[in-house]
Amino acid sequence: MLLHFLPSKWGHLFFAVVLAGDLVVGNALIESARSLYGIAAVERLNHWQNLMTYSQNLSEPQKLVEVNDFFNRMRFMNDIDHWGEEDFWATPVEFLASGAGDCEDFSIAKYFTLREMGVSDEKLRITYVKAVELDQAHMVLSYFASPGEEPLILDNLISEIRPASNRKDLVPVYNFNGDGLWLSRQRGEGVRVGESSKIKTWTELRRRLQKSNSQGKLNEGNS
Repeated sequence: MLLHFLPSKWGHLFFAVVLAGDLVVGNALIESARSLYGIAAVERLNHWQNLMTYSQNLSEPQKLVEVNDFFNRMRFMNDIDHWGEEDFWATPVEFLASGAGDCEDFSIAKYFTLREMGVSDEKLRITYVKAVELDQAHMVLSYFASPGEEPLILDNLISEIRPASNRKDLVPVYNFNGDGLWLSRQRGEGVRVGESSKIKTWTELRRRLQKSNSQGKLNEGNS
C-alpha cells in the first residue's frame, strides 16, 4: 500500500475546507500531517489556511497572484515516482502535505483554492495543453475575467501570470471545470462539447472527495 496517501480521517476535513467554506484546518488534520510528513507539512497547511483567510478581500487579480505564487513553491515530481501510479490527480491536501506533485496537482490545487476564495467556477478552467518546448502534455489553470475574454494562464513552468496570447509555448487542447468540458483549439474559451464528467480522472477525484465526506475515508492507494 502506498504510504504517500493520507490517513482516512483527512478526507472529511479536506472536503469541509474546500467545499463548505470552512477555512479552519482542524487539529486532527494538523497532527496527521505532522506524523506523516513532519513539521514542514504542518507549516504548508497553516500557510494555506492563512492564504485563504487573508486573501478573501483582495481583488481577483491579486488573488490570482497570491495563489499562483504560493503553490509554485512546491516541488515538481511525476506521478509514478511520487504516488506510484502513472496518472494520479491529487487533492490539494495530498499535494500540500507531501510538498510535491505534477502539473495536474498544481492546477487542481489552484482551482479549488481560488473557488474557496470566492472566484466563480465560470471564470476558471483547468486546461490541458501541449508544452511545445518540452514536447509533452501539460496542464495549467486558465482565468477568464469575463465570458469570451482572453484568459490569463497560471502555470508552474513560468511563474508570471500571462495572457494566453503571450504563451506561444502552449497549444491548448481542451479545458474543463466543475460544470463543463470545452474543446480549446483556439486561445480562448473554446466550444462546449459536454460535461466534465467525461474526464475519468476528474470524475474519480470528485468521487473520492464525495466519498471522504460521506464516509470519512480517503483512498489509500493500491496494494
